[in-house]
Amino acid sequence: MSHLPRRSAPTPAHQPSSCALHTWALVLLLALGAAVVPVAAQAAESTTVNTTTIATTAMPADSACAAALAQFNRAVGGDDAAIDSALSQWRKLLAADPGNLALATYTGAATAMQARTTVFPWKKMAHADDGLAMIDKALAQLAPAHDTQWLGGVPVSLLVRFTAAGTFNAMPAMFNRADRGARLMDELLKNPLLAAAPLGFQGAVWLRAADDAARAQRSDEARRWLQKLAASGAPQAGAAQARLKAL
Repeated sequence: MSHLPRRSAPTPAHQPSSCALHTWALVLLLALGAAVVPVAAQAAESTTVNTTTIATTAMPADSACAAALAQFNRAVGGDDAAIDSALSQWRKLLAADPGNLALATYTGAATAMQARTTVFPWKKMAHADDGLAMIDKALAQLAPAHDTQWLGGVPVSLLVRFTAAGTFNAMPAMFNRADRGARLMDELLKNPLLAAAPLGFQGAVWLRAADDAARAQRSDEARRWLQKLAASGAPQAGAAQARLKAL
C-alpha cells in the first residue's frame, strides 16, 4: 500500500514521538475496507463486536510503531494469535509516552479485541469493558490543547474521537454506545479542524459517515457523503464510487 498523502500542519505545541507521527494511519485505515471481521467475540449468545478491515500501511521497518501496527493489522484481519502481541506492543509505546491520548485510545481498542482470545463469557465482557474504559478516559481527558497537538498532520483531538466513534459504533447494543458513537461522528464532521487534516484522513471520516448512514437506511445522506468523497481525490475515492453503484 502506498503512502497516504499528507498536508503540512502547524507547528505542534507538543512534539510527539517518532512512533506517534505514524499512528494516525491506523485509525484512518479503519474506514478503508468494506468487509467486517470480529473485534470482540460473543459477549452474550451471538452478540459480536465488529470493525472494518485494516489494511497494512507502509512504515519504517525499524519503528516500534510499525511492528505494533503490523501485529494489530493481523489481529483485525482475523489472526487471534496476533492480538496479545499487538496489545503488548501498544502498551509499551503508551508507557513510553503516557500522555499520548491517541496511543491510549488504540491500546483500548486492542484491549477490547482480547475478547476474541477466550471462550469464557465473563472474560469477554471484562476485556470489552476494560477497552471501553480506556477509551472513555482518553475522551474525558481531551482538552483544547489537543487541537494543537498533531500526529501525522491530524490533531490528536480528531484521532481520539474518530477511533472512539468507530469502536462505539461496532459494540453490541447491550453496551449502549451507539448514540455516543453517532454524536462523536457528528462532532467530527462539523469540526473546522477536519478541513486542515490530510485528505486521506478526511476521506476516512467521510467514508465512515456514509457507511453509518447506509446502515441506518439513510440512503440519501449516504449518497451525499459518497459523492463528496468520490469527487475529492482522496485515497478512498474508489471505494466511494463502488459503494455508490451498490446504493
